[in-house]
Parts: sequence; C-alpha cells; structure tokens
Amino acid sequence: MRFGRMLARALSAGALVLSLAGAARAREMVEFPSPYSAGTIVISQSARKLFLIVDSRTAIAYPVAVAKPGKEWSGAARVDGKYVDPAWSPPAVVRRDHPEMPDLIPGGSPHNPMGARAITLDRDEVAIHGTTAAMRASVGAAASYGCIRMYNEDVIDLYDRVSVGAPVVMTR
Repeated sequence: MRFGRMLARALSAGALVLSLAGAARAREMVEFPSPYSAGTIVISQSARKLFLIVDSRTAIAYPVAVAKPGKEWSGAARVDGKYVDPAWSPPAVVRRDHPEMPDLIPGGSPHNPMGARAITLDRDEVAIHGTTAAMRASVGAAASYGCIRMYNEDVIDLYDRVSVGAPVVMTR
C-alpha cells in the first residue's frame, strides 16, 4: 500500500521511470498506458522488453532476449506452468543445429539454458526463462529459438508475480 502511494506521487510529479528499491538494475517500474488487465505479460520483440502490467498506466519492464530472425512468434498465449530449477531437453530444432548437446541437462546445472526458473507457455516448446552465466550477455539481443530469456534475478521476480493462466501477448 505504501509503495503504491509513493509510486502514484512519483508518477503524478512527472517521473517516467522509477527503479524498484532493492531490485536488479535492469528491472524498472515504467509508465505504460495499456488496455491490458493487471497481471498480463506483454513482450515487445522490437524493444526487447517484457512488461508485466500493474494497472492501466504502469508496468514493470524487464530486458529480455527474444527470438532470432526466423524463429519469432506473435500473438496471444497463456502461462501454462511454472518450474523452479527446471531440467531441459533440447527441442528438435535446437538439436538440428547442435547435435552434440546431451539429451537432458539437469535443473541447477550451470550448463542448463533454462536458468533458475521457467514459465512455460501454451505454445509448443516456448518458455520465459532464466539464463546461464555464460549467456547473460544475450539479454537485450535477438538470440533464442523462440523462448524469452531473462536475467535469473528478473525471472525469479517475474515468477513470483505471475500465475498459471496469466495472459501473454507478443508484439513485434
């Protein structure tokens, strides 16, 4: 409640961006006029940002890695699962490009590209997930096979804020 009043004062004073206290530097509360309801995830392929709608005027913005050219998707989806330290099996499209990959990478492994959390969508083999230390630099780029890649600290924050069934909208 107190944070909401502080945010409202900051926004009414003309502030466009307010960093969340104690949060990763990348995560920000932003002015985001939107027709979407609170709890909706909006991903902008071109801006390489994921927005979690807070209300009709604000959102939490996170930088993300999006799909590389030819792997993009757009439209509506829903969150269909949430996983802590998920194991990962490379999908067929990844195995074609990287046949040397093992069949399964256990959750918690430093080589697991899913990172600390995975928020799966009701689209085939697409998730919003964390990343490995070696791939942190890809956040902000078009680098994935269709998934949305986030810093681990940001995907943990998002994981704690969203529910199974939450709407997801991917825009160009």
